[in-house]
Amino acid sequence: MSTSAFLRSLASRLALGVTLAALSAGSGARALHAQPASAAAAPAPLTVYVVRHAEKAVEPGSDPALSAEGQARATALGAALRDAGVTAVVVTQFKRTGTTAGILAQAAKLTPQVVAATADARAHAAEVAAAVRRQPAGSVVLVVGHSNTVPSIIAALGGPRMPDLCDAEYDNLFVLTVPATGATGATRLTRSRYGAPAGADVPACAAMRTP
Repeated sequence: MSTSAFLRSLASRLALGVTLAALSAGSGARALHAQPASAAAAPAPLTVYVVRHAEKAVEPGSDPALSAEGQARATALGAALRDAGVTAVVVTQFKRTGTTAGILAQAAKLTPQVVAATADARAHAAEVAAAVRRQPAGSVVLVVGHSNTVPSIIAALGGPRMPDLCDAEYDNLFVLTVPATGATGATRLTRSRYGAPAGADVPACAAMRTP
């Protein structure tokens, strides 16, 4: 073999060796930096707004409509949650809950789901919680209840146990972040207020209010 042929053969072998080394190094680098397949992202939690129905009229006693103050509060609720992205509404069979949610539901083109209130507040709360948890992950739900059912509903959704609301108090806005079905974590509760203050001037209510 001539010298030039030998040199060409040597150069070819060296080039092949460099190429294989580079491929091997690249493969090793990829193997070194490869991450295990990540677990599926946790489903987004539910956001649940829980309020008591707005102020009710005196008559009729069995199923009163909202008073003028209650109508104003329903309007305030619609404004407060206008940009919240509410995707579902849960009310009871009574006019005052449906009307409280009505402005928001109409604006969002939602038909409220009725979960009938019964004498057993805890059983009712369990049904409401089940209706909420049936919503897809990431849903935003408005629940309108009563002074004696709101605390039970909060507890049924994993929040803290609370006493019944003061009868003259209508401006509470409870916001719960509830882990979606199958997700881990605890329910978080934030207590806020909306609309005109209500009950602050009633001693029994003032004693129950929190900052």
